[in-house]
Amino acid sequence: MNVIRAFIAIDLPDDVRKRLSQVSHKLQQQLKDYPIRWVPPENIHLTLKFLGDVSEHNLRLLTDLLAGEVGTHRPFEFGVGTLGAFPDMRRPRVIWVGIEAPNELLALQRGIDQTTARLGYAREQRPFQPHLTLGRVSRNASGAQVRDISRILQETTVGFLGSTRVTEVHLYRSDLRPEGAVYTRLFTTPLNPDAPPAIA
Repeated sequence: MNVIRAFIAIDLPDDVRKRLSQVSHKLQQQLKDYPIRWVPPENIHLTLKFLGDVSEHNLRLLTDLLAGEVGTHRPFEFGVGTLGAFPDMRRPRVIWVGIEAPNELLALQRGIDQTTARLGYAREQRPFQPHLTLGRVSRNASGAQVRDISRILQETTVGFLGSTRVTEVHLYRSDLRPEGAVYTRLFTTPLNPDAPPAIA
């Protein structure tokens, strides 16, 4: 049985992606001496649900369920800006740019999480914190390196980078290769302009 790694995500417009690329390039220059794996600009996206392994059988069911769920949500916009890190800026392991999360985005993520659970995919245990990952600090980074990275991040200001209008959701395949992850879009389904407003 063939199995792929997959995730569900929102893509970004070219203007926002270009500004994210500029922010990432600036950070890479400032942090070039530190063990950080940077995400290529073309791979930056807003993940709604990481599925992990998906079988061919589940893939067919998944696309049908995803289309049904996404079709109950109407298009919306969100803003992109501010620099952050997980678990926090003092102990950065994942470097990201934040998302202004409107009710529509939260409702869409919640609906997708509930829908994929019907196929046996685990529900998210942590509150959804929408973000765009720029880089990941190596687990081999020393305490001194992590403190330096933290200081540089806290000294870096990232303002508003633009708005994204969400009209569709994508299912991606992820292939891990020596040069990094390669994402292939497998399925796209539109939001529904006639859907009722989202409830917080």
